[in-house]
Amino acid sequence: MPVRKAHRPDSESAYPMQKRSHPQLASFQHTDCWRLRDSIAAAALFLATAGVILWQNAHLVILWDLSYVLDSAVRIALGQMPYRDFPFAHAPLTFLIQAAIIRLTGRVFFHHVLYAATVGGLSTVLAWRIALHTLRGRLTAAWSVSLLLAAPLTVLGIYCILPHPSYDCDCIFSILCAVLLLQRLTPDAAARFASRSGGSFVHALLAGAALVLPLFFKQNIGLPLLLVTLAAILLLIAVGFLRRPLASPPGIPALLTVLVGALTTLLAAGVLLHLTAGVGNYLHWTIGFAAQRRLPGFKDMLGVYANPSLPWMLMCVAVALALLHSFLNKVRWTRLLALALLAAPFLWTLFTLFLYDDADERGDSLLALWPLLLVLAVALTLVNLWRNLSLRTVLPALVLVAIHGTLLSQQLWGSTYAIWPLLILLIAEMIAFLATLKLPGAALPGDITRRFAVAPTMAAVIAATLLVCGAFYTVSEERLSYVQLPDGPVLHATMQPLAGMAAPGNFLPGFEELLRFSNEQISATDGLILLPGEDPFYFATGRAPQFPVLLFDPATDPYSPAELVEQARAHTIRWLIVKRELQIKEDPTPQREATLHALMQDFKLYRQLQSYDVYRRP
Repeated sequence: MPVRKAHRPDSESAYPMQKRSHPQLASFQHTDCWRLRDSIAAAALFLATAGVILWQNAHLVILWDLSYVLDSAVRIALGQMPYRDFPFAHAPLTFLIQAAIIRLTGRVFFHHVLYAATVGGLSTVLAWRIALHTLRGRLTAAWSVSLLLAAPLTVLGIYCILPHPSYDCDCIFSILCAVLLLQRLTPDAAARFASRSGGSFVHALLAGAALVLPLFFKQNIGLPLLLVTLAAILLLIAVGFLRRPLASPPGIPALLTVLVGALTTLLAAGVLLHLTAGVGNYLHWTIGFAAQRRLPGFKDMLGVYANPSLPWMLMCVAVALALLHSFLNKVRWTRLLALALLAAPFLWTLFTLFLYDDADERGDSLLALWPLLLVLAVALTLVNLWRNLSLRTVLPALVLVAIHGTLLSQQLWGSTYAIWPLLILLIAEMIAFLATLKLPGAALPGDITRRFAVAPTMAAVIAATLLVCGAFYTVSEERLSYVQLPDGPVLHATMQPLAGMAAPGNFLPGFEELLRFSNEQISATDGLILLPGEDPFYFATGRAPQFPVLLFDPATDPYSPAELVEQARAHTIRWLIVKRELQIKEDPTPQREATLHALMQDFKLYRQLQSYDVYRRP
């Protein structure tokens, strides 16, 4: 009887391997040891990213975003339970981490800056290692190319644009950890599980547990990612059994262990919620209420692909690929023309730096690359899944799910600030595809195109575009244009809890005046309402919040004006502080005029400060 060759679904890439004709590639495929150059590269990426984050914090603070995270963390650190004791529309992990920092190191703003710089630097290193693992075995210069692709993250990393602790950023960091753990299962998971390696078992369990964490950082990202991943693992297990019905196929023990790790972690989280905040409360606020306030319509979801530059960019890529696959590929200069067409969208983005003077138009030009790269990534992922359904080919699909889950929140302009590392992972997949692309015919002797390998050249063009345009994008603070960053000197906070806080304009001196007034005039036991809640008042003072809502925004405030007045009476709120001069350009307080009119029935003006009106209940 002829011996059937064992099927190894995870042992081969989705792309045709070149290792038979290039022995050097084979060694790259199976070598993943950490060398001195890796340490140097990792340190350089980490320090460069952390340096940008520290620089950002040295000259600006976004009070609106910062106050919600830090004030919520303070109330948690003081023992108040979210979802049970007060309405809370966000998943808890970012706030729990910041609460732990407060409990361990005290209320000092700079400690949270160091946290952001550390996580931001680690995220860039993780994205680099994932990209390296993607390219290894498919490209002779995989190490150098992966470093090129990671370089833009030193200015576009998760905390480079919005440099304060944020749930989006933490969620992407947790996704990078999960992808790295899953990716390391793909090359030889079957062999390691066959040898019953305890380390492999723990690795797979950790990969499963890591899949659950994004759900508890940001639910609109983590929930679709978890559901799709679990479905994909079940599908891979089922397909594995169908491929070899007489025996357990290689890789199934690893996948089952990942599944067990994910389900066990999810069960443990559910039990912990039941014993603390209550599962019903958690689901009501983070799923029901959050979806009601934030979930966009289907038309808005597709808005990311409505960019007017997308058709001509796609046409350039389509013509380039057609040229590379046609008989014209044998003609001199054809490959160079194809390379020029592939590079055209990125070169155009670079050119707009000289074409436009307005930071908004430059930012739009950079963001216009997102729909192009997403369309190409979707097409490539579908082709790879069709050719070879395996854990390796599923990973880009999971990255795409995470990206589109993020875009549900504030679409393209508002949501991409933290997910640039995920885009780099998709670009690495495209470069791997180009590197293993089988072209009909060879370059002619003496042809100039022999000096331009398509994959490394495109990697250099894309990296240069994202690095240069990304640096302009970050430095211009275009993504932060929803707040006022006036020209003039940067003023630094002087109070100890605000150490390290700086911003242009008079926002920090005005805030510190309010803090001094509250220390002198308002008893620590008195309840307050701060409208709209832009400043980290409770973090700076250490007071325990006595009103359920801290930030009056449609996504966080569940009360109508009448209900707000009732809550103020029920919680014996004695002081109302209304900020007149906001750093945020538009006051998002729901029904602001009606809310103020209703509250004025119970409060009378007590003092006018530089930026605040202070009211007191008679």
